[in-house]
Amino acid sequence: MAGPYAPVDNEIDSIELEVAGALPAELDGRYFRNGPNPLPGEISPHWFVGDGMLHGVRLRNGRAQWYRNRWVRTLKLDRGSPLREDGSLNRAYSTANTSIIRHGRRLLALVEGSFPIEVTPDLDTVGACDFAGALTTAMTAHPKQDPITGELHFFGYDMRPPFVTYHRLSAAGELVFSTPVDVPGPTMMHDFAITENHVIWLDLPVTLQFSGKGLPFQWSDDYGARIGVMSKNGGPVRWFEVEPCYVFHVGNACEDGSGRIILDAIRYDATAWNSTWPALAGETPSPGTGRGQQLYRWTLDLATGRVAEQPLDDRSVEFPTVHAHHVGRPNRHLYAVECETIVKYDVDTGKSTVHQLGSGWNAGEAVFVPAADAHSEDEGWLISLVIHDDTNVPSQLRILDATAVETGPVAAVRLPRRVPIGFHGNWITEE
Repeated sequence: MAGPYAPVDNEIDSIELEVAGALPAELDGRYFRNGPNPLPGEISPHWFVGDGMLHGVRLRNGRAQWYRNRWVRTLKLDRGSPLREDGSLNRAYSTANTSIIRHGRRLLALVEGSFPIEVTPDLDTVGACDFAGALTTAMTAHPKQDPITGELHFFGYDMRPPFVTYHRLSAAGELVFSTPVDVPGPTMMHDFAITENHVIWLDLPVTLQFSGKGLPFQWSDDYGARIGVMSKNGGPVRWFEVEPCYVFHVGNACEDGSGRIILDAIRYDATAWNSTWPALAGETPSPGTGRGQQLYRWTLDLATGRVAEQPLDDRSVEFPTVHAHHVGRPNRHLYAVECETIVKYDVDTGKSTVHQLGSGWNAGEAVFVPAADAHSEDEGWLISLVIHDDTNVPSQLRILDATAVETGPVAAVRLPRRVPIGFHGNWITEE
């Protein structure tokens, strides 16, 4: 965790930030981004490790009113014990470093190995949330909110059976349903998908294997690779065998007019995995000639039991996003990032357009915010926290017109500091 990945060593507040261009006046809310930020003096063995730090920018009336950053004050950060008195794992022991969402009236900082951690809109920590004692597993950092019902679908995975457990929250934030999902071993299931009627599982060949160094996740040639389709009400899972691969992040899934399941996600083959995972721990990647990760599509035919697989692009993109109102429903547009580039895909036509950030800039996940009274799926804004390789250069919050990403940002907020490269962000509208 050096260079643009290096942690910052303090919490600050700054008001009335400098803006180049014109911020859309309709953007009234907070942009938050999460990421690992080890405490001063601590050494991180892997990019995925380190106490969570939230960075926030408040936009209102065409102004960037403030920036602030805060560590998520977890039991781990405050030197608590990872074990309960009976010796069992304490799910409140957390780094909370991966993403942040709002559901019901809660803001939740997430990491896939523990309970969510509730925070306030000003980024103060409330504490671990187990939904009135109903949650007993970890919670994924990538839950999916159904745009029609408002329900939040999520899961937790574990090193002991049941290896995967599916959960559903009501729109009000009450845990109303839980059921185990049968998988053969301790799979590293980072993400999943929903459609209108189904939950889509990714049971893939990266599993928990304790080798005595680094994080205990390794590629397994023996585990197999399959995609599962399950009713949102639970019940049996129908599995489709696929070519071995791994998926960190799903773009979207939906049911087409013929009842097939369409899944778009970022696919890593074994070579791409073995090049990427060691590098995130500062190790020398395994040699190989793979193309890296790609935006990929799987089409699952429930009538015939067949699955079709195809790449949608050859760029090495990551962090795919869509309009939140299209999660689990058909979408035409998908957004992703690659190094110095923000990419907008039209998955219907196969065309793409890009915004080149400029030399030395690293694109953060592009969060889509719909415009007021929008008439098309892509009418709105993309918000991305961009970070320069030069650690002396302050980071920026760039806002793009999503209908014309190639024209560059309509506004760029100059932050008062460098922000480390991190994980996932979200736009929280003002209520």
